[in-house]
Amino acid sequence: MKLFSFWRSLATFRVRIALNLKGLSPEVVDVDLVKGQQRNPEFRAVNPQMLIPALVEDDGRVLFQSLAILEYLDEIRPDPPLLPKQPFDRARVRGLALIVACDAHPLVVPRIRNYLEHELKLDEPTRLKWIRRWINEALVALETHLSRDRETGRHCHGDSVTLADICLVSHAVGAKLFEVDLAPYPTVSRIVDACLTIDAFARAHPLKQPGAPAPGIGHR
Repeated sequence: MKLFSFWRSLATFRVRIALNLKGLSPEVVDVDLVKGQQRNPEFRAVNPQMLIPALVEDDGRVLFQSLAILEYLDEIRPDPPLLPKQPFDRARVRGLALIVACDAHPLVVPRIRNYLEHELKLDEPTRLKWIRRWINEALVALETHLSRDRETGRHCHGDSVTLADICLVSHAVGAKLFEVDLAPYPTVSRIVDACLTIDAFARAHPLKQPGAPAPGIGHR
């Protein structure tokens, strides 16, 4: 198994967490998004969309899109489960995860930021305003759900880690990288802090990956 990865990729961060939880250690292949290595023919042959993560099984079959990979890992290695057993609970967990993975994160990824800069000619303060707008909008929705829903426990759904926690942590870490204040979101912050005490989450953190900048150096 191979994981095509980049230290700063929040989508790959999600997959690293799940791999750690499942006790899986694939070969990691670095794809430097800053240098544009995702556009190299070798990687385009792996994922024509030129996005990471991509997970390649030993027989050469390729999986793409982080949530699809997470559910695949949950099916081939069911313990610990990342989805609850009951249909409503599973749907709630998926809904929370999709706020991050489908509504918020796609608006702040490098290809969008590059388009805002190079095609629309927006300066950095304007680009940051765009990024922080969509990060905060998702945080408001997540905080509202998590603070009012009776299903919320130590984690997003009860007291066990689910897909929702993996996505929530990736979003919160991304928010911090863009200097978004999490103080207005106490339930989000509480759950994220609890998750980051878990080794599988802590080891997967972007700033602990090969190629990440040293502390004190800009991370964007």
